[in-house]
Amino acid sequence: MDKQQIFEHVTSILGETFGIAPERVRPDARLGEDLDIDSIDAVDLIVQLKPLLGGNLKPEAFRSVRTIQNVVDALHTMMHGGVETHAGG
Repeated sequence: MDKQQIFEHVTSILGETFGIAPERVRPDARLGEDLDIDSIDAVDLIVQLKPLLGGNLKPEAFRSVRTIQNVVDALHTMMHGGVETHAGG
């Protein structure tokens, strides 16, 4: 799964779970300030993202996440064995 696919999946989850319109979900959108995602909502989001990683999601990787792009990057890194790759997205 490339970063664009991850972004689309995150957008879908935010819409279905939190009622956030897709046009509000931009890479630079801040979870708290722009999308009103509080710490409880963030836990729900992480639970929803867990199936993407086959249960290998590391919650500590999300401690410094502030934007949608941070979420996408963290997921992409975890999917690819913790090594950030730039090929294909």
